Parts: sequence; C-alpha cells; structure tokens
Amino acid sequence: MRFGNELKIGPLAQRTGCSVPTIRYYEQIGLLPAAARRAGGHRVYGDADLRRLTFIRRCRDLGFTIEQIREIAALADAVGQDCIAARDLARRRLDDLRRTLKELHALERSLKRLIEDCNVQCAGGPAEKCVILADWTPAKQPACCRPGAQAR
Repeated sequence: MRFGNELKIGPLAQRTGCSVPTIRYYEQIGLLPAAARRAGGHRVYGDADLRRLTFIRRCRDLGFTIEQIREIAALADAVGQDCIAARDLARRRLDDLRRTLKELHALERSLKRLIEDCNVQCAGGPAEKCVILADWTPAKQPACCRPGAQAR
C-alpha cells in the first residue's frame, strides 16, 4: 500500500458516511477485510477498502441485510461470475420492499380513517369519548373475564 493512498479510520468514516464503530463491526464480522496497521497500531485503509465500504454502505441504504450483503459481496469478488445471482438478490429485495410498502399503505389508510372519524364524531370533545382512544383501549370487561382472573 502506498503511503499517499492510506486513510485512517476517521477519514474513511467521513468519506463513506459510516461511523467508526460500524467500520470496526464490519471488520469484525468479515464484511470488510481487517485493516492494515501502522507501527503505532493505528488502522489504515486503502482505495480497495474505500470502494468496498462504499459498496457495503450503498447496499445498507437499499435495505439489504448483512447476510444479503455478504452474498452480494461474494458475487462481486467472484471472477467470471454472471450477474444473474446478483439480479435475483436485488429482485428478492424489491419484492420485500413492495410487501413492506403494501403494509405501510394499509397502516396509512387505517390511521387516516381514525383521524377522519375523530373529526366527524368527537373532535374537541372530552378525551374519554374520543373514537381514537376508544379504538386503542380495550373495552371494560367484568372482573371475572380480565386477564389473570381466576375462573370460578
């Protein structure tokens, strides 16, 4: 490694948008190769480390898990590998994202209905009669039916 291309961990963190503890963690779990060390024990990184960490950060930004990143990185390191496996990993991530979006849209509709119901039925009224709070609070149950009550 040439001296001019070396980065300490702090500047590497700044250039990649990763925190120092995250870089150490990625080294610990093997996503990033262990850094070279100077005589004083300071970690130093080269251009390849910068590229690898930028790649990992981009994958994390896209929501890939650590294990998925491990798979993608292995594909990137494989000489002569076709891109079908990488495409399939990206497609699975897209499918996961679409499922999450569908769930979030359903949640959005539910919250919108609650707010509309409140505006129509009770806005400005006493909190104990608010339809939102009533929806979130379990109905009053007789003592015999409350959780933890002894059956007679």
